[in-house]
Amino acid sequence: MSAAKARWRCGPPGSARAARRGPGANRRGRAFRRLRPLVSSAGTRTARAGDTLTTITPTVLSGGSGMRLWPASRSCHPKQFLTLTGERSLLQNTLLRFSGEAGFGRPVVVGSEEHRFLLAEQARACGVELAGLLVEPVARDTAPAIAAACRWICARDAEALVLVMPADHRIAVPARLAEAVRESVPVAEDGWLVTFGIEPASPETGYGYVARGPEALSAGVWRAKSFVEKPDRARAEAMIAAGGHYWNSGLFLFRARTLLAELERLAPAIASAAAESVETAAADLDFVRLGRAALERSPASSIDYAVMQRSERVAIRPVSGIGWSDIGSWNALYDASRRDEHGNAALGDARFEDSARNYAYISDGRLLATLGVDDIVVVSTPDAMLVSRRDRAHEIKPIVDRLRTERPELVLANRRVHRPWGHFETIDRGERHQVKHICVKPGGRLSLQRHLHRAEHWVVVKGTARVTRGGEVVEITENESVYLPLGTRHRLENPGRIPLSLIEVQTGSYLGEDDVERLDDVYGRD
Repeated sequence: MSAAKARWRCGPPGSARAARRGPGANRRGRAFRRLRPLVSSAGTRTARAGDTLTTITPTVLSGGSGMRLWPASRSCHPKQFLTLTGERSLLQNTLLRFSGEAGFGRPVVVGSEEHRFLLAEQARACGVELAGLLVEPVARDTAPAIAAACRWICARDAEALVLVMPADHRIAVPARLAEAVRESVPVAEDGWLVTFGIEPASPETGYGYVARGPEALSAGVWRAKSFVEKPDRARAEAMIAAGGHYWNSGLFLFRARTLLAELERLAPAIASAAAESVETAAADLDFVRLGRAALERSPASSIDYAVMQRSERVAIRPVSGIGWSDIGSWNALYDASRRDEHGNAALGDARFEDSARNYAYISDGRLLATLGVDDIVVVSTPDAMLVSRRDRAHEIKPIVDRLRTERPELVLANRRVHRPWGHFETIDRGERHQVKHICVKPGGRLSLQRHLHRAEHWVVVKGTARVTRGGEVVEITENESVYLPLGTRHRLENPGRIPLSLIEVQTGSYLGEDDVERLDDVYGRD
């Protein structure tokens, strides 16, 4: 075995828990944290003297194309970054879910290279300090992402417990989930892969199911019997009637080394590629860039297909009352929203007259009014609108697939495009002109660049702009402007303490975003 492989091999699942742990500390000597009082479905339980808990690393998967909530969600800005159910985005709620909870450490995030600055900015905005932000140069589904995260975590703590969470799910009562996770720790420490099953409220056909076996591993945790992928209505009804079947939540708890050992046994190509991607990873600002060549070689597979459906070490912890939803459609978002006395729900400015059980999402500042309509979804954004029967809102894929060919810009990005320095929004576009509103956050600095096909004119609306133009640097403030001829080397910066707002007028023969030659960039972009 090579030295590199030896360094990453964390061993097979452990034996009995008692053989590995002494009172008050584990084999590696980490002190355990006290449990806070827990409230369970069976009543109130106060932690007794000597109750202990290892630190759990929340591991957040932030991938996906975001097409199920089109047109609000786009591939450059998928649903986890949207504010849909409160004041924070789904990602921010996930990062904060166990903040301050006993036994939970700082989260690790795995996300795409394209979204890395959005991930970092949203974590900063909600005050979460990450243990690591792992960047995937190519997407290979959840199994390689989880494998890479476990390799990275295991290199720092071979006994680490990992709690895998999708970034785009809603959990209304996180304290109840935290209780279920804590109570599942002994099972995970004994080498089991614990999945959390949601008590089904209805025979949903859009979710996978997990069947509970007869063998109890501890109080409330059973050996899993089987997985069922998105059944038809009749089978879903039969499973619920039979009992012991739960929605597959995508939430998992295990030791990092347990998952890696099962991957090496069941999906060795994924395990090998993940190990190499971590070994060849490179630090980039606050990110860890996983090795591209290794991930490109990895098979693409979900963790369910690669491990959970094939392993004999899978356990299930049923949970109820946590308000879980994968927000997989506009109808699911309606179910998770607060409704008026007629069953209508809205995010944005909407008026419902003689209308019932409707959902409206308005992000373009317009007023939506409905009259005499029931059970519909209306989604209005600055560049696209969706109107659908609410019970068919999940059938949006054919529309998105057509647009990929006919109007790809409507699938790729919203009119507002986020950048590490701030954002811009297209206001008007014509044959040889384009007008944008640009906002640069304090301290933000665009790349030093030039354009081969367009000239630009900047007018400051608010704040102060520091402009590099050719060999000179000037500062302009509100109501002042600067002209940048075609081919001029230029850079825009915000040296102030408030956001810089300006209007950019582009003129030229080609106005695409790819007409940028970056000469210097503090964010490491090409």
